[in-house]
Amino acid sequence: MTDSSHPASPAFVDGYLPYLLARASHLVSGEFHRQVEAAGFSVPEWRVLATLADRPECTIGALADITLTKQPTLTKLIDRMAAGGLVARRNGAQDRRHALVSITPRGRARARALLAQAAAHEQQVLDDFGAQQAEQLKDTLRRLIALHAPR
Repeated sequence: MTDSSHPASPAFVDGYLPYLLARASHLVSGEFHRQVEAAGFSVPEWRVLATLADRPECTIGALADITLTKQPTLTKLIDRMAAGGLVARRNGAQDRRHALVSITPRGRARARALLAQAAAHEQQVLDDFGAQQAEQLKDTLRRLIALHAPR
C-alpha cells in the first residue's frame, strides 16, 4: 500500500542519464534508419559513407570509433563496400598496418541524397527546441563525448 500523502518518486531509469541518452538515440536514429534501409543501405554502411563524405580518408581504427562499430566487423564491411565500389582502401604510407579508407565517386553519389535527408531529419528533430537550445544541446553532447572519450 502506498502513502498518498507522499508523491511517488519517478522510476530510476526515467532520470538516469545513460538510459535517457540511449533512449533518445534509439528513437531519433530509428526514424532515420528506416530511410537508410529504404535506400538499400545497412545502418553501418550509412555510418561509413556519412563519415567519409567530408573527409579525404580515415583509418580503419578511427572509422570504427566514429561509426560505433567493432574493428573486425568494420574491416569485413569495408571489404564488401570496396568490392561494391563505394569506398577505396589503401595501405598507409608510414605503416602498412594502418589501412586508409576513402569514399569513391560512386559512394559519394549514392550517399548524397541520404545526406540531404539526414540534414532534413535533424532539422525536424531540432525544430521543437529553437536554434539556441538546439545548439546548446549539441554543444553539451560534444562536451560529454570529449570528457568520456578514451584517451
